[in-house]
Amino acid sequence: MVTAALRVAGLVKDYRRGRAVDGVDLAVGRGERVGLLGPNGAGKTTTLLMSLGVVCPDAGTVEILGHRLPRARCTAMAQVGFAAGYLPLPNQMRVIEYLRMFGRLYGMRRADHAARAGLDRFGIGHLARAMGTELSSGQKTLVGIVKAALHEPRLLVLDEPTASLDPEVALRVRTGLHDLCTEHETALLVTSHDMLEVERLCERVVFLARGRVVADGTPAEIARRFGHDGLEGVFLHLAEL
Repeated sequence: MVTAALRVAGLVKDYRRGRAVDGVDLAVGRGERVGLLGPNGAGKTTTLLMSLGVVCPDAGTVEILGHRLPRARCTAMAQVGFAAGYLPLPNQMRVIEYLRMFGRLYGMRRADHAARAGLDRFGIGHLARAMGTELSSGQKTLVGIVKAALHEPRLLVLDEPTASLDPEVALRVRTGLHDLCTEHETALLVTSHDMLEVERLCERVVFLARGRVVADGTPAEIARRFGHDGLEGVFLHLAEL
């Protein structure tokens, strides 16, 4: 049996306001592109944070490439990349300096080469010398994705990666992510409220509602199951519930 890039079983997380995640099972195979979807409050971000070992579950297990968290978290996270639109970039560093720094933290011998190759992969090589203060919100998002994919991780987790990007730049992100997953068997787990982007990028989607998995399959399969033409109709249906 081939080890999944990510495997979580029976995840549960309670907060004062109630149960945020209620028995979530999820597996992402190597090279697979999976969207984790659901309305606000469905438990997506909490599930992501537990999958990365940032938040400890009240019950359940998490394995990354066969390494059980939290015991083997350091070993597992060396093979993981994470980016989110809400993570800030330093204002007083040039983009190439920021990426080079992370390359060295990842233990890469050719950090500068990897940084420039990463910028080129997503079509933003011209931003190498830009300062953080000179970047738009969309450009900061792009740099964050480049940073997360810099070391060609076995698992790449993205929280709302195209939220502030125009359609042309979002296309470059999809193309770069697709190539990364294909060339290096990188598994991708992504959350988004842009259903069309998810349909274009992901080969499989998992819908959460009230902390539980309510659908798991290809975008077309799930749309048919709920009687809609696309994922947007499914999303609106679950939000109404």
